[in-house]
Amino acid sequence: MTSVRARKRHPHDDAPDTSAEFRRIDELPDGPEKDALRQRVICAWMPMAERIAATYRNRGESGEDLKQVAMLGLVKAVNRYEPGRGTAFESYAVPTIVGEVKRHFRDHLWSLHVPRRVQELRQKVRAAIQELTRTPDGRRPSVEDVARHTGLSEADVRTGMGALDSFAALSLDAELTGAADGYSLVDTLGAPEPDYDRIVDREAVKPKLNALPERERRILYLRFFCDMTQSRIADQLGMSQMHVSRLINRTCARIGERVLADAA
Repeated sequence: MTSVRARKRHPHDDAPDTSAEFRRIDELPDGPEKDALRQRVICAWMPMAERIAATYRNRGESGEDLKQVAMLGLVKAVNRYEPGRGTAFESYAVPTIVGEVKRHFRDHLWSLHVPRRVQELRQKVRAAIQELTRTPDGRRPSVEDVARHTGLSEADVRTGMGALDSFAALSLDAELTGAADGYSLVDTLGAPEPDYDRIVDREAVKPKLNALPERERRILYLRFFCDMTQSRIADQLGMSQMHVSRLINRTCARIGERVLADAA
């Protein structure tokens, strides 16, 4: 069996000459021998995949995970490579591995879900800003500058700029720029307003209360608006406290049923 060996050096030290092995793989029928040879070729090119993965370090993903993604790209490149096309394997493998790594960043590391088109606009705008900022005056380019440089419309440039900070979310505990006394982003957020629900409930009940007989409406008014006890209401209206209790419970239940019926 032909072994993978470095017959000659390529531009990178991690690029072995496996042309003979790829020709052999192309000739072999599917089976254990072909799989074993393909596996040895993958092992020979692993240093190159690791080098590519290392170029994407410090971007929010662990080095080990990046290596795994790069290895996946390498496996795809080896499986799909066709030596008969006359292209060197390295020329085919590098963009395949880089594409796999970039796809991983695009699909898994955005804190916010951003459409693919917006992600692509972000990349173009980001690259243009970096290039245009390398001028002697160091001035940050305007929307018009970026549009002229990229050929994008100003609307697309603004969309790309809006996505520049969407890759990683800001912690709610992050202190705001220029804020004193540890004022953080979470301090700017609102909270549910309980009075809103109370207003809705009050407006829903109001017509039902107006439709009640005078006695029931007066009992509810004295109990819930004047905060009188059932005993005091009973004394004022000349009835038993038990009767007042029954009227309150029955009337409240009837109002609740009517409100729910209207909502349905």
